[in-house]
Amino acid sequence: MLRYLHIYALLIRNSLIREMSFKANFLLWTLVEILWFLGQVLFIEVLFSHVTHIGDWSKWQMVALVGTHQVIAQVFQAFFYMNLTQLPELVRTGKLDVLLTLPIDAQFAVSTKQFGLDNLLNTFIGLAFVGYGLYRLNLTPTASQTLLYVLCLAIGVSVHYSVMFGLATFCFWIIRAQGLIYGYFNLFNIGRYPDTVFKGTFRAVFSWVIPVILVANVPARIITDAQSTPTAVLFPIAQLLAAATGVFIATRLLWRQALRRYSSASS
Repeated sequence: MLRYLHIYALLIRNSLIREMSFKANFLLWTLVEILWFLGQVLFIEVLFSHVTHIGDWSKWQMVALVGTHQVIAQVFQAFFYMNLTQLPELVRTGKLDVLLTLPIDAQFAVSTKQFGLDNLLNTFIGLAFVGYGLYRLNLTPTASQTLLYVLCLAIGVSVHYSVMFGLATFCFWIIRAQGLIYGYFNLFNIGRYPDTVFKGTFRAVFSWVIPVILVANVPARIITDAQSTPTAVLFPIAQLLAAATGVFIATRLLWRQALRRYSSASS
């Protein structure tokens, strides 16, 4: 484990050096993300100018939900998104061969080559909106709420990683899998909407099979519920953890199956 942490620290260091070599690009993408997020907040303002609640979600709970979704999305993009979008190209060109010869786990090598500093900095914007939502709700989270919230954020990031890694792995069977990857990237934006707006089969599928609805809703409910206790939130956390574990195992098995049929682009 310490060996992998050391390797990852070196990869992050190299990524930061590369990011700082293109400062204008770094600042531009940071600005784009800020404007996009402000657009989401404006949408909430317009929506709640016509209603007082959406299901059992108030306006400021919605702000905290969108902020939570932003945090998870930006952390995921910082550590994994760029790497996963490059997997189809690695397979197509045969450059994956080099990573497979490294004395480390191939999935780790594929998933951690690059790191996006601008995305990580944008997580603080999301956290600021979560904090502002809590301020308007006149709530101060307890230590247990905060701990459970952070835990659920980490699980949420793992869900996005596992699902998108699984979709990227289909590049071993189809020529270009970028469409699947970008499609899911758009799909997981439904996680910024309250879970109460989804019903029936759609809610079941995207709560258990591809649990994007749970990813932001569970931590947002934990942090914005004044009556929240570890016992009361046990089921939604267990549901999120079970769904995340199932998706990770499934994509890991898919990856191993894909490697067994891979014969490199040069053979």
